[in-house]
Formats: sequence, C-alpha cells, structure tokens
Amino acid sequence: MTDTDVIIIGAGASGLMCAIEAGKRGRKVLVLDHANKAGKKILMSGGGRCNFTNYSVEPNNYISHNPHFCKSALSRYSQWDFLALVGRYRISFHERDHGQLFCDESAKDILDMLLAECDKAGVVVRLNTRIDSVARLADRFQLKTGSGSFTGQSLVVATGGLSIPKMGATPLGYKIAEQFGIKVLPTSAALVPFTLQPEDKERFSALSGIAVPCVVSNKRQSFSENVLFTHRGLSGPAVLQISSYWRAGEEIAIDLLPQVNLETELKSKRQQKLKNKLKTILEGYLPKRLISALLPEDLLDLSLQDLSDKQIQRVAKQLNSWTIKPNGTEGYRTAEVTSGGVDCDAISSKTMESKQVPGLYFIGEVLDVTGWLGGYNFQWAWSSAWCAGQYC
Repeated sequence: MTDTDVIIIGAGASGLMCAIEAGKRGRKVLVLDHANKAGKKILMSGGGRCNFTNYSVEPNNYISHNPHFCKSALSRYSQWDFLALVGRYRISFHERDHGQLFCDESAKDILDMLLAECDKAGVVVRLNTRIDSVARLADRFQLKTGSGSFTGQSLVVATGGLSIPKMGATPLGYKIAEQFGIKVLPTSAALVPFTLQPEDKERFSALSGIAVPCVVSNKRQSFSENVLFTHRGLSGPAVLQISSYWRAGEEIAIDLLPQVNLETELKSKRQQKLKNKLKTILEGYLPKRLISALLPEDLLDLSLQDLSDKQIQRVAKQLNSWTIKPNGTEGYRTAEVTSGGVDCDAISSKTMESKQVPGLYFIGEVLDVTGWLGGYNFQWAWSSAWCAGQYC
C-alpha cells in the first residue's frame, strides 16, 4: 500500500496542471492514468499544434446548467496566466481567427512544459495503471489498481469526458461521482459533425470537400465560420460550434452568403438588364456543384430577365436561409468534447471540491462545463485545475 497526500486520476491537461499546483505547495502528489502516455489528447489537439487557449475568454464562451460556475476559476487563473507559463518556456505560438492560439511547432511543446513542471514539483506520474475501485476509509481515499493499492488524503478526478474513445476515454469520472452520491447530468457529444437524413445524405454527399464561409444558427445561438460538406454530412467550425446548442429533431438555418442580400442583389442585376443565366450569376458567389445541389436545374437555366420576383425570393431564401434537419451527430467517436457531466451545483466554484464529500475534487471536462471551439476547453482545464491545486 502506497500512501500519499494527493491522488489525481488522469494525466491529461487538467490532471497535470493540478498536480503541478499541488506539488508547488509541498504536497506529495501521485497521478494515475490507464493510458501508456500522458497528455494524449493534448498531442492530437489542433491538428497536432494544440489550440491551448484564446486571447478572449469570457464566461459566455461556456455552456453549463450553472452558467455562473466557471466565472471564479476563469478570473483567478486566466489565459494571461497560462501565457506567462508558455512564455517562461519560450514556446513560440501564433494567433488564428477569433483569437485562437496554437503552437508554432508542436503540441508536444505544451505537454513537455507540463511534464517538466511536474518534475520540478516532485510529482510522480504512473501510467498503464487501471483503476479497479475507489473507496473512502475514514479520512483517506483508497484506490485499488492493476498495479497495487494507493491511499491519499485528497482525490482529484481529472478523467475527462467520453469523447474520442480511441484515445482511451471512459465514464470512470462519472461513475466515481455517482458512487459518492454526486449528481451527474446527462452527457452528449459536443463540438461534433452532423450526420444527415438518408435523402439529404444522398443529395449532398457528392459535395464532400467543399467548404463555404457561412452563418449557422438555431433559436439559441449563431456562429459565423466555415461549413464543410463531408461524405457523412456537415462539419467545419460553424457546424461544430452549433452542435453544442443543437437538440435532436431540430432544424438549423445556414446562410451560405452572409455578406450578400441575394434578393436585393438579383433584383438590382435584373434591373441592369443583365441577360446572364441565373446559374452563371450564382457561380460568381458559390461553387457550381453546391448551387446545382440546392436549386433545380430548370430554374438555374432561366435568364435573370425571365425570373419573377417570387422566383428570386425562392432562390434567395434557399441560399440566404437554407434550413436542414440533421439526422444526428457523429457521436463521441469524433466529438471534440462531452457536454453535461458532474453537476456543478454539487461542487465548490472556488476549490472544485465536492460540497458533500470532503477531499474529493472534480476538474476539467468531467464537470458540466463545455467550452466553445477555439482553446476554451483547454483554458477551462487550466483554470479549474489551478483552483483545485491550491486546496487539494
């Protein structure tokens, strides 16, 4: 039996960050993970460049049943604090659209930084360690694993969500919460591509590879980014973003020409006595294959002069406000994150400690806090982990 001060389950972004902070306080910290490598999700994120934070992080970039929960952690350990750490390690990075920050070289730079900090803080990381059971004995937690038993005064659950099971995602964190009587809100795949109804899939699968800047919206939210057609359905940043706000059976609206009021534009061109076919004019705005998939050929073959106001309105509605009802999502297999999870009402927003089980902490994605695409989920990992690390 190995005894320590703090046991952290999960050697990902939040687990390593928490270990660093607890270790700096002189706590003896042990990190356990069933994977063969620490930080696997860090390494594959952002196409291997790790979108590690964002220049603009606000509470409204997060979804939770308790929208106020994330405020304390995000303000106490901000993107600027993490950037200061990145700066100390001289990791070069660049900004992409919407303030997203990526490593210039490799996501490995972020993981190496975290492991170096763990080393400095005397943290022990044990990989290939399967957790068989967790129990509370008097004032300590006991974990039985495939590599022996461990006890600790504090237990931090940093197990992530259910997304990308091939990276080793499991429901362990939720099971631990439920074991101790802590409510877990229903989970679902978030930041995930949509699949289409069979007839729509047949109609649009030939467009695979086409990407168009769009505004995608539903009744609750709207995002302006690229939409990518795939052989399974719709993807791209705008679709991933809206997926976190989408409910099964709901339609989404896609403005394929957000910078153009097509009805006004076509009427203006008709007034100028342009004799081009509608097809020719629309090909100046959108890919030919996309136009053919969205509008009937007999309409596209008409001259602009032959179009009635009603027909122009029909064309404009289809391209400025195309509505489609997804069949579903691709699920956890390709989801970037998991929405739902451990109920934040049961957790202290200051310490990340369970309100009903002293010494038990939950951080990162296992909690019911889901960030937008763009570095927000990593920032939540850093912020929530830093807070827990000051107390566990």
